[in-house]
Amino acid sequence: MSEDATTQQGLLGGVRRWSGQRADQASTRSGTRLSAHPARFVAVNFLVAIALGTVLLALPFSSAEGDWTPFLPAFFTSTSSVCVTGLTVVEVGTYWSPFGQVVLLVLIQLGGLGFMTMASLIALVLSNRIGLRLTLAADTERRSLHLGDVRRVLVGVAIVTVLVELAVAAVLTVRFAVTYDEPFGSALWHGAFTSVSAFNNAGMSLYPQSLARFSGDAVVLLTLAAAIIIGGLGFPVLVDLYENRRRPDRLTVHSRLTLVVTAALFVAGIVVLLAFEWRNPSSFGPLPIGDKLLDGTFAGITPRTAGFSTVDPRFFTDESLMAMIGLMFVGAGSAGTSGGIKVTTFAVLGLVILAEVRGHRDVNAFGRRFSARVQRQATTVALLGVGLVGFVTLALMIDTPYPMRFTSFEAASAFGTVGLSTGITGDLPGPSQLLLIATMFIGRIGPLTLGTSLVLHYRSSRYRYPEEAPLIG
Repeated sequence: MSEDATTQQGLLGGVRRWSGQRADQASTRSGTRLSAHPARFVAVNFLVAIALGTVLLALPFSSAEGDWTPFLPAFFTSTSSVCVTGLTVVEVGTYWSPFGQVVLLVLIQLGGLGFMTMASLIALVLSNRIGLRLTLAADTERRSLHLGDVRRVLVGVAIVTVLVELAVAAVLTVRFAVTYDEPFGSALWHGAFTSVSAFNNAGMSLYPQSLARFSGDAVVLLTLAAAIIIGGLGFPVLVDLYENRRRPDRLTVHSRLTLVVTAALFVAGIVVLLAFEWRNPSSFGPLPIGDKLLDGTFAGITPRTAGFSTVDPRFFTDESLMAMIGLMFVGAGSAGTSGGIKVTTFAVLGLVILAEVRGHRDVNAFGRRFSARVQRQATTVALLGVGLVGFVTLALMIDTPYPMRFTSFEAASAFGTVGLSTGITGDLPGPSQLLLIATMFIGRIGPLTLGTSLVLHYRSSRYRYPEEAPLIG
């Protein structure tokens, strides 16, 4: 989900180095069709997938009891799967039949893989539509992409996805079968489903209470944490890291911003949650020190967009819930499997504040200067996100008896497509569930659509008004 020109530049750089040479003319023509309304193309595809998933999940053989599933639970679950959110109104492992679980797996894979692909292709399209106008990097990074590179982008995203998911599934399958004595077939299915859910940052689990049974299991939790991080970084960053594995100094500004801010937010999340939950008797308090550190680390990583948990968030302190709301709102990397406003938007806003506090005229990072337009785009995306989460929080408070700490957590989780919940999702009335459905869709598609629109609708004015400075603060 590309929100600002810095993000767009990074996507261009990452995909460009992966692409290399032009493909054939057929790919060029297909890419040209995409360029007409790129973000709208993504939204329509997601809506079609959600509608198809709703129909399949409503069928009798999708439920374990063999009954028709009502429209709203099927619609909610399908949207949550396609938008790789993970919020559920029914228990995934017990309500859905094996067929229904396969449908969920396919929807999650389509939602994650499809979005990574489409976001990367939109970056490619924008490079042809606007040329050098968005470029904020060195001359070596100012070469425009060709729409004939579509095939290489598709192959690249697919290879990354398959390799990571197979590796994680293999580790989990062996662990479930050997350590937890699951039958091999069950271990294989649980390992595959959990792997796909983790890499695509969906956070859905076939086990009751998410991953509570794996509390203190370093093999399971660290393996899933790695998959979550890789999926959340975004395809352009992964390609950039691979292409410049021997020359990290050549990483794009987008990749550097994503990596630095991601690491900082991980550390901050882990430290804050461990500090507030260390002695909490309802969460990490009773655990041994080693398990506290492990579960705290996992809990600090998952709010970025994953949705898995070893401890029910409803038992966390208010301070921890507030910190998790912030992490969910920011999300992870662009053109990845996460939601939220994305780390590049957050980074640009932070740099704007830093420059203003220091009295600097320009906003700089890694030897590059960000234009005023980039700053306005980041501000627009962030403020609209804040407005949406605030509106949904208020609406849930009006429609339900739950306190603000629960409703705001639910709203941020839906917008950030995270899937963590304080346990109120299934008990929400119909209007509130429909509101969360819309929030999940906007959280998944909205920032990409908005960011693309801001870039494509940029126009240079033929005149400027006299400057004025109203009082601030």
